[in-house]
Amino acid sequence: MELLHSGKVRDVYADGADLILVASDRVSIYDVVLPTPVPDKGRLLTALSLWWFEQLSDLVPNHVVSATDVPAEFAGRAIRCRRLEMVPVECVARGYLAGGGLAEYERTGSVSGVPLPRGLVEASILPEPIFTPSTKAPKGEHDEPITYDQVVDKVGPETAERLREITIDVYRRGAEIAADRGILIADTKLELGWTPEGTLVLGDELLTSDSSRFWPAESYQPGRAQFSFDKQYVRDWAVESGWDKRPPAPEVPAEVIEATRARYVEAYEKLTGNRWD
Repeated sequence: MELLHSGKVRDVYADGADLILVASDRVSIYDVVLPTPVPDKGRLLTALSLWWFEQLSDLVPNHVVSATDVPAEFAGRAIRCRRLEMVPVECVARGYLAGGGLAEYERTGSVSGVPLPRGLVEASILPEPIFTPSTKAPKGEHDEPITYDQVVDKVGPETAERLREITIDVYRRGAEIAADRGILIADTKLELGWTPEGTLVLGDELLTSDSSRFWPAESYQPGRAQFSFDKQYVRDWAVESGWDKRPPAPEVPAEVIEATRARYVEAYEKLTGNRWD
């Protein structure tokens, strides 16, 4: 195999006509990789992505070739995938106001050019899910919000509309499934790409704790920060530590790593109904 790319969390290898996508235990916040890994994180992300790809396979095709035909040293954390020509846009759907979307709304009253009603607060549910794309920044740089018109400029009107449609459809289906299991999906980021045959399919990861904000439905209350089954706990620790969000990042305390792992495990178990062994 040939290493093609080492990203913030995933490594991509070429293996004949296929790619091997390997999820590491690395943690990235504010587009900086932390020096302290979260044990089992790569396996959890891979297992949850595979579960979601199966749940949504009737809605949109995906890049998965095999979850088992991978090198033994990567077993459990790797997926054999089709090669795709990735779309140069991060496709984000939001159903609630949080994170960067909240900050932009407070400045402008809109998110990625989508105007929203006045008077919304942190964690407000939106009238309907919205498509809020962003750039794909190189490693070490930050993704930036862009408008739908800017997506049209990048990929053309037909592809832009298809990206928006798939992103919202995936979010709606995923949010419905998750809600039945006691989890609210505040927002999620998708990666899409073209197969050699010209089909637009889902790639990378899907509806994981790294690509989404998961909140427990039982404690949801707008107007405040929510408990999150994702790396928000690490983000909060980083802010409180006084780190300036530039590399190098500080070591993460063991108790923060343990609490973060527990949240990833709980999200996996609640969503899939499977016990994490």
